[in-house]
Amino acid sequence: MRTANIKRETTETRICLSLDLDGSGIYKIDTGCGFLDHMLELFARHGRFDLELTCQGDTRVDDHHTTEDIGIVLGQAFSEALGEKRGIRRYGQTILPMDEALILTAVDLSGRGCLGYALEIPSQKVGSFDTELVQEFWLAFVRNAACSLHIRQLAGINSHHIIEGAFKSAARSLKEAVSIDPETAQEIPSTKGLL
Repeated sequence: MRTANIKRETTETRICLSLDLDGSGIYKIDTGCGFLDHMLELFARHGRFDLELTCQGDTRVDDHHTTEDIGIVLGQAFSEALGEKRGIRRYGQTILPMDEALILTAVDLSGRGCLGYALEIPSQKVGSFDTELVQEFWLAFVRNAACSLHIRQLAGINSHHIIEGAFKSAARSLKEAVSIDPETAQEIPSTKGLL
């Protein structure tokens, strides 16, 4: 089973996360940040990842440490669950419409962390959530999942729709990339012999 259970405790956050890459999109999420909960619920459902996550963070300061540290732990969970990555498709891409927003994501589970980020989010906040934290989340994720992820906004004027589209699109791209290719189920998809 391609699963991971990770706990991370710092002076800023206490996080407990379990992930099943081959799930059905079941989730139980409580980060202390309502908007982030919503994005992670969409991520789990659209990627069909089973995800349980609790976080106690210093949200009295702001949501920065909570958001970044969850990105770290989720990335670590993907890395652990994938193991040596034998048989995976490795690449995934999605163009996803969310009302007026249109978001493209592409991922390579390359073993190298790189984020290509091109969202133009018009407002500084959605509810109480600082929209600049979207980039911080994905940067933490790619560094710890050791993947390349490109997120491009092709259209969109509503901040909520743009961010939601990005999380849904990334989930679907990751779902494709982590899926097992039956034709190459025993192979590592790299000429190097490892990822």
